[in-house]
Amino acid sequence: MKKKHRFLPLLAGILFFLSSVVPLFSVQADELSGDFKVEAKAALSIDADTGKILYDQNSDDALGIASITKIISLYLVEKEVAEGKLAWDDEVEISDFVAELSVHPELSNVPLESTSKYTVKDLFDSAFIQSSNASTMALAEKIAGTEAAFVDLMKKQLEDWGIKDAKIVNSTGLNNVYLGEQIYPGSKKDDENILSAKGVAIVARHLIHDYPDVLEVTATPKQEFGAHTFSPIEMVNWNWMLPGMIYEKAGVDGLKTGTTDLAGACFVGTMTKDGQRIITVVLNATNHETDPGARFVETGRLMDYTFDNWKKEEVLAQGATVPEFKTAPVHQGKELTVPVQTENAVTVWLHSSMTKEDVTFKTTLNAKRVTDKNELQAPIEKGENVGTVQATTPDKLGFVEASDEESVQTPLVASQEMAKANIFVQAWRAVKGLFN
Repeated sequence: MKKKHRFLPLLAGILFFLSSVVPLFSVQADELSGDFKVEAKAALSIDADTGKILYDQNSDDALGIASITKIISLYLVEKEVAEGKLAWDDEVEISDFVAELSVHPELSNVPLESTSKYTVKDLFDSAFIQSSNASTMALAEKIAGTEAAFVDLMKKQLEDWGIKDAKIVNSTGLNNVYLGEQIYPGSKKDDENILSAKGVAIVARHLIHDYPDVLEVTATPKQEFGAHTFSPIEMVNWNWMLPGMIYEKAGVDGLKTGTTDLAGACFVGTMTKDGQRIITVVLNATNHETDPGARFVETGRLMDYTFDNWKKEEVLAQGATVPEFKTAPVHQGKELTVPVQTENAVTVWLHSSMTKEDVTFKTTLNAKRVTDKNELQAPIEKGENVGTVQATTPDKLGFVEASDEESVQTPLVASQEMAKANIFVQAWRAVKGLFN
């Protein structure tokens, strides 16, 4: 991330005031979102818990992500600590290249000296709060020996998450022009990291879910760095939506900004309201050249749109019967059907244009328990898993990851025991079948 001048927050405030007088946003009709549109090349809003997509604007387009890259790198740091391969109080050596990069006048950094001591936690915090590129590279070298080897770890992690549209060439999100001879083998001298808004959301969601402690860092507006070194500084978070910042918004506690000429102004944010957490992504905010706070203005609008237009509703209670599937067929049972009910409750996100009556249900019998006639094989015990019911909403937005569909389904269980019919009943049914 490039360094921003201190007068920009004041300028942003003036421009934000003007934006309330002079409309800065164009509108574009959309089937579900109406005339709402985020002024950016791509935008996405998802439920952090279920992965349900709540707004989608070009989220599959691979674009520059700049310092948003750091959420991938810092996920790997958290992972190393969690696996016991690294400790927060471990000291990190600062290479000559990293020390030189840390004082580059055009880049976001904290000053690092090869003669000073820094812990993993020191560098981790500065990478998130100050978006320190040098700190990120120092951590990469600590973990993998070289940044190139660390980039390989980043790529492997993205592949493990099923992200296939990523182009990752460094750990920071910088343009390669700043890395000189240190660029990733095979990459070009002006390459940058590229990822879709959907890919960014997947990474952010894994980071928050797997290591929720990260939010204590990302929610920090200001913090001192290097208190015991020759050059201590106060870090100021680039996330201007945090408490006390110019675009403060209640409930926002993360996550990461990013800015380069290629990527434009980007921000992946997260917010909680009424017990629900969402993750938003805004890539290349359109009005950044005239309003340095454009990414935060657009993120705020997207967050408001999400909570104003979507709510989570329970559509099937625990122990409920499914409409049009109150019983399941049974082969060789004492009765020909067995009553079934939901094992757990099912909740879905509904747009303001929808009601519970718009939700449909798909039922599937347990493949391990059915015959070739698609009937459950008797005997069946009470409470036995006999199938699955999945709720489907009318919107076509879907989920950020395919596996997330499991969040809107629950097992179906038999609500009573069903014994196997005796041989005489089975014989009589067979005879009746001959005349039907």
